[in-house]
Amino acid sequence: MKVLSLASTALAGLALFCTSPAYAASCTTTECHAPLAAVKYPHAPVKDGDCSPCHIQKGKEHPVKGVKTFDLSAKGADLCKDCHDGIGKKRLVHAPVKEGECTGCHKPHGTQQRFLLDVGEDRSPLCLNCHDAKPFKEKYMHGPAAVGSCGTCHDPHDSVEKGLMKGKVRDICLSCHADFAKQLNQAAVVHPPVAKDACTACHDAHGSPYKMFVKNKLPDLCTGCHKSIGKVVASAKVPHKPVLQEGGCSNCHSSHFGKAKGMLSADQMTVCLGCHGTDTLGTPPLKNIKKQIEGKPFLHGPLKKGDCRACHDPHGSDYFRLLKGNYPDDLYLPYKDGAYEACLRCHERNLLRFPETTIYTKFRNGNRNLHYVHVVARKGRTCRICHEAHASDGEKLINKDGSQFGAWKIPLNFTLTSTGGSCAPGCHRKFKYDRVKAEVYN
Repeated sequence: MKVLSLASTALAGLALFCTSPAYAASCTTTECHAPLAAVKYPHAPVKDGDCSPCHIQKGKEHPVKGVKTFDLSAKGADLCKDCHDGIGKKRLVHAPVKEGECTGCHKPHGTQQRFLLDVGEDRSPLCLNCHDAKPFKEKYMHGPAAVGSCGTCHDPHDSVEKGLMKGKVRDICLSCHADFAKQLNQAAVVHPPVAKDACTACHDAHGSPYKMFVKNKLPDLCTGCHKSIGKVVASAKVPHKPVLQEGGCSNCHSSHFGKAKGMLSADQMTVCLGCHGTDTLGTPPLKNIKKQIEGKPFLHGPLKKGDCRACHDPHGSDYFRLLKGNYPDDLYLPYKDGAYEACLRCHERNLLRFPETTIYTKFRNGNRNLHYVHVVARKGRTCRICHEAHASDGEKLINKDGSQFGAWKIPLNFTLTSTGGSCAPGCHRKFKYDRVKAEVYN
């Protein structure tokens, strides 16, 4: 009987030990559950040796083969929220959190990685268990997405922002792109989407088949908003090649901000002459406009203002040399309505309509319209036979060295007087003209 009494006393002591906090320490120090604490980052209760916040013993003995002798103190998220009460209360909650599936991501006892996760800084193996992997396998990847740093931008539990973002998309982007933010604040002209919208209006924050992980190829990305320009680009008989080459619109425009109107990286003429300032542009090479106008005292009106767009459409045109209106690409063309629209958009529209006039041109002998004589005739001479389109060393944009006629430069020998002038070109003998007192010729 004494032996039985001692045995009963021992069992009672064991039961008391198993239900006391002191028993918790034995869970991870005995050989049964020792591996639970043998991790770099144990869950705080495990680290403290206190299993009772999560586990409740329901039997007097433990372990009992084939019998569950412990229950969880609560189910799902209710088990976690007693300690982690602030999680899952914001406007948008991550699905596993909302469904109480905390252990879908976290290990309840501990792991070798931070935050009770089975993964390190590269969270993609964990996140892509649920989320689509395609954006993370694109040719061009956003840095955080490329290395799986999902937590850099997203809160894994809840957020007030769409996509569980840690803040406003724009603020998150600029928190890393600090150099960009500084330039943006100092920019003279800012692209409206950059000023008002999230960066994700144009960029995919994870990855894209296109450089800078933009959402569409250029120029399609830009023409999605700039639809009128898109129509020009799509239908132009004479396309501006940079628009269709790699880089598209960004060959001339800054995507985010610029120093000049139109999101240009510099003033309009500087941008244009960046390409049209060499002797090797195109096949056959186009004229070197920079060299053509350099040092010339007389500039065409638009060029005085640095406005190449006054005459040319930089996105594309249906006309020769990207002009904004019709103009002959041949050297000779008799005038007819619409044939010289590129020039007559600005210059007097009646310039070539009347053989005699006193108001529509100063190039006349008495009332005889000498523009009409030269251009409306059977062998109509285009404007460029006498005038330079960009700049000249002679008044009225007439080139003192003469205008190009195949391999020969036609000398014009043009002089002005207060009421007229004279010329002795390679195409006829010297003639004088006077608006006040007409010269008489037999």
